[in-house]
Amino acid sequence: MQTRLIPRLDIKGPNLIKGINLEGLRIIGDPQSFARQYYEDGADELLYVDVVASLYGRNSLHDIIKRTVQDVFVPLTVTGGIRSVDDVREVLRAGADKVGINTAATKRPELIREVAHKFGSQCMVLSIEAKMVAPGCWEAYTDNGREPTGFDVIEWAQRGVELGAGEILLTSVDREGTRHGFETELIHAVSTAVAVPVIASGGMGKPADAIVAIMDGCADAVAMADILHYKRGTLADIRAALRDASLDVRHL
Repeated sequence: MQTRLIPRLDIKGPNLIKGINLEGLRIIGDPQSFARQYYEDGADELLYVDVVASLYGRNSLHDIIKRTVQDVFVPLTVTGGIRSVDDVREVLRAGADKVGINTAATKRPELIREVAHKFGSQCMVLSIEAKMVAPGCWEAYTDNGREPTGFDVIEWAQRGVELGAGEILLTSVDREGTRHGFETELIHAVSTAVAVPVIASGGMGKPADAIVAIMDGCADAVAMADILHYKRGTLADIRAALRDASLDVRHL
């Protein structure tokens, strides 16, 4: 299976933003222009995260999605504030290919089954924000890593897949925005516990970090933000590094 390179765009209102540990958010610019650039640079997919949607109980990315899909032609996953089958339908109508659900799924896990049944498992991405609570043990959080759920991350990932999730978006809150590399132990624990693709997110600081996440963590895809937004590396750099490490990536 080819490793996917997925730029992550965290959105607040009309702006692309970036923080550390999902806090201290700074405005980066216009998400549409960044999305177009990443598409032109060879992104395999794009990930849009509405970072305040869960606070307001709604997803506000519809207009951004509609504009983006006019000139971006790779799969688009949208997460944040999606609470019902109707919400999923609206986001898909706007142009998304997949939806990520976190908060609403933790409150009513049956929603995962409903979305998978209505739109297919390939559309249903379980988004998990993980914080280490003890060595080798992580708890799932919601609301940008602010609200604990009491769910063990590994058990929650397994349950989500049993209910119909076709993919896991796994974000390490502890590593997010730090440039210290992915939390490999976490990625490996989840990847080996489920039989669906796992997207590693949180902590990428250099191309070599992606290699470690894939080779040691068994991730199927890597999501990245800081390294691209601040132009400390390009998708071409990352793709070349993975190819040099004999990893299978899409040829452009």
